[in-house]
Amino acid sequence: MRRLAFLLAGPFLLAACSAATSAPAGRGGGGSTAVGLDSAQSAGAPAAVPAPNGALAPKEGIPTVVVNADRNLILTAKIDMRSKDPWSTSDRAQLIATSLGGDVLNLSQTGSGENRSASLTMRVPSSRFSEAIRQLKELDGEVATSAVSAQDVTDQFVDLQARLAAKQSEEQRYLALLGRANTIDEILKIDASLSNVRLQIEQLTGQINSIKSRTEFSTISMSVSPIAIVPFQEPAKAWDPAKTVARALAALGAMLQVFADLAIWLVVFGWLPLIALAGVLFATRAHRPSAPSIPTV
Repeated sequence: MRRLAFLLAGPFLLAACSAATSAPAGRGGGGSTAVGLDSAQSAGAPAAVPAPNGALAPKEGIPTVVVNADRNLILTAKIDMRSKDPWSTSDRAQLIATSLGGDVLNLSQTGSGENRSASLTMRVPSSRFSEAIRQLKELDGEVATSAVSAQDVTDQFVDLQARLAAKQSEEQRYLALLGRANTIDEILKIDASLSNVRLQIEQLTGQINSIKSRTEFSTISMSVSPIAIVPFQEPAKAWDPAKTVARALAALGAMLQVFADLAIWLVVFGWLPLIALAGVLFATRAHRPSAPSIPTV
């Protein structure tokens, strides 16, 4: 009986032990995953990079782009603003560019009075691009349209560097061959090949420097136009019969008031002309000569 009881209770004991061991293991695995995420965030993992030529949603009028410092990006921005004084706004934009270590490539200020407008192209260090955009947001005026784009040229830059390294190695091989050349014909052939390689090295170096300058400095194009003042127009009023009746009753009341005032004046002062007329008649009769009496026969 004891053996039979142990045989029946054995499967239940094994199931309970396996459940107890699997539950802590599951909790431990979940905890390690959470720690991994926290450590990745605390380590400052780079944010997601948008697709090339992609801009994020506008914030305070001008969109911003989240970039990765490990990539070679050409950042450009185009901003159209409206301001009460476009010339003054463009002057402040120049100060922002120069204060951040950049410069102004071109500037145009046209118009006079309320029709002034300005356009300028600035170049700022790519490391200060976000700061430049932030300060431009704080200028007086409103942003009409804006666009920020990032062109990824990392692959092109890496390819040019690899080609340059290969050409430099080829140049060294030609120099070694030139040192071992014995005939004039060999010297001339090696020298021609060496000149061709050096020309390619200069071309690749120029392309690399061009990409470096475009990635190290970002371009911001900005145009400022005056704010158009729209004349105020009162909305058309709809016909309201109640208001018409009210105005008619008000006019009728005013007319009745005038008639009442006139009647009061006549009652108060109307007897004066009658007295004057009676006095005139009395005076006329008093001065009229009496008719001669006719003798009776």
